[in-house]
Amino acid sequence: MKVVIATAVYYPQINGVAVFSHNLACGLAKRGIEVMVLCPSQTGKSYTRSVDGVKTVYLRSVEAKVYPDQIHKVPEKKKVLGLKWPRILYKNGFRVSVFPQIEVKRALDEFEPDVVHVQVSDPIGLSVVSYARKKGIPVVTTEHNQPEVLTEPLHVPGFVKKPTNALLSAYFRNRQSKSDFVTMPTEMAISNLIRNGAKFPVPVAAVSNGVDLAHFKPGRAKTELFEKYGLNPHYRTVLYLGRLDPEKKVGVLIEAFLKAEQKLSDIQLLIVGDGVDKNHLMKMAEGHTNIHFLGRILPPELYQVYQLGDIFATASEIETQGIVLIEAAACGMPLIAVDRGAVAEVCRDGENGFLCEPRSVEEIAAAIVRLLSDDKMRLRFSKKSLEIAKEHDFERTLDKFINIYKKVTTDKTAE
Repeated sequence: MKVVIATAVYYPQINGVAVFSHNLACGLAKRGIEVMVLCPSQTGKSYTRSVDGVKTVYLRSVEAKVYPDQIHKVPEKKKVLGLKWPRILYKNGFRVSVFPQIEVKRALDEFEPDVVHVQVSDPIGLSVVSYARKKGIPVVTTEHNQPEVLTEPLHVPGFVKKPTNALLSAYFRNRQSKSDFVTMPTEMAISNLIRNGAKFPVPVAAVSNGVDLAHFKPGRAKTELFEKYGLNPHYRTVLYLGRLDPEKKVGVLIEAFLKAEQKLSDIQLLIVGDGVDKNHLMKMAEGHTNIHFLGRILPPELYQVYQLGDIFATASEIETQGIVLIEAAACGMPLIAVDRGAVAEVCRDGENGFLCEPRSVEEIAAAIVRLLSDDKMRLRFSKKSLEIAKEHDFERTLDKFINIYKKVTTDKTAE
């Protein structure tokens, strides 16, 4: 079988779609499937690279300098007359392939795929679907986004956001209806976006993004790792890992930690990641020595960093599943999250963590205090996290996608 994965973001970019696409490509290749990835070039020029059995075709791209590329460190704000000014443009901007049709056709003509798997409705994804439709190649679509994921960062007023979300939902459903099979990470995400009480014209299934459980293990990090990052190995640690962008609401987590710290003095907050909000967040934490920013950390060191945490916490309201939550659960960590999106399928309130009201500093702070004050509860929640993580073993995810690919190719042949 020959599979094409089309995506607007790909490793070494760090977000859910990029990580999932990379894991899927490498996992399929290990199973003996011939895989080609189509994604924007990070240099602007087109080139092809084969690593770990995956052929990756990087298509010509241009910079959208209004957003960082999620690879390079986000620079500090510039000072003018002694004052830091908001950054409007970034030196290393997010890259987009605007008109990839010719390159896509050339790559697909040469590769001759049996099935295409589209991750994002960007020009690459749309071009791949158009090509596949003309050639009679089956199309699998994975919808990673909810409308709120796109509108939340824009901070638009409610009377604008509501109709915009409705239009985006209609667009997503229309795009997916052109596929032969649609997947989303959770049943909740499917219910919220696709079904919505109406019949959908193509098969839909919930397939977890999954994590490689071989990499994420429970256990305590070595003292040397605590020392490397200037952490106190005797303090109980709250871990956040992910993008430091406004929509992730890391500021809410910082406020909650500071409130919790008033009751528990021997705790520390570890923030791993980078993003446009980092400078603002560091300003919030200024003078608080128990809040530590580690920056962006990539595998394999990332696997060890998870073991620095006693609990994992996030205040993000836009997760369609949350790969980092699954990874943290696989390391045996109790979870704290907000009751929004589809995180409830990983963070199960009262079983392996607590779900709090969105933006409720008080509830998140109370959850931190409860978990870090009760060793027996943490142990009980930890065991449940490990059970839940097994449901998201990436090998099971691979099995499901391979079966979907076989189904759509068989159905297409029978038409």
